[in-house]
Amino acid sequence: MVAQVSGRRRRAKLEERNQCQEILKKLESLSDPAAVAGMTRFGINPRNTYGVSIPKLRKLVRQIGRSHRLAQQLWSSGVHEARILAALIDSPESVSEKQMENWVKDFDSWDICDGCCGNLFDKTEFAYSKAVAWSERRAEFIKRAGFVLMAQLAVHDKLANDKKFIKFFPVIRREATDHRNFVKKAVNWALRQIGKRSRYLNQLAIKAATEIRRIDSKAARWIAADALRELTSAAVQMRLRMRH
Repeated sequence: MVAQVSGRRRRAKLEERNQCQEILKKLESLSDPAAVAGMTRFGINPRNTYGVSIPKLRKLVRQIGRSHRLAQQLWSSGVHEARILAALIDSPESVSEKQMENWVKDFDSWDICDGCCGNLFDKTEFAYSKAVAWSERRAEFIKRAGFVLMAQLAVHDKLANDKKFIKFFPVIRREATDHRNFVKKAVNWALRQIGKRSRYLNQLAIKAATEIRRIDSKAARWIAADALRELTSAAVQMRLRMRH
């Protein structure tokens, strides 16, 4: 009986390895050098990248289905598009804290960071704690991941109460002086998304942005001005009033 179970597991692993190789070959066949050049202009790391469009990747996802173990293999390949696929096919309930820490260290491009956080990590039980923990890291894309998680949670976690987001405001104020492009844009994104979640959080976000604007930092002033422009806009205020 044990031998049969072991044999089935070996066959399953072999099938997954073969499937991973088939997917990698498929991605390579869809490669578009012109698209890679375009991605580079938008700040996407061209290393190990085929230039496969997101619609084509999502079509592959529908064919592949969910698979935690296949996601691990695709991620380990180091291929840019394979890692986007990995985040799309993995199961949030199967993701461990160790996996999140291993994957976040591999982030080398904003689209991998944002896709992984918005398609997978924000649906795990560790999302809120990692948002805070990663915001304290020095590495640019790990820090960005912390704030992207805050923004994505504000959009996707419909059942969370406002208290879960209030704790993010001190973190946003603390990191508002980081001048690095991918960090400051994520800090701004988090502030705006949280501030559009409810009227109460909107008031707190406007207050936080006003405080950030007073900081002697070009990055902080940009974050605050951009956030205030949207959070105080007639369109946002009307949407928030209509929700209550």
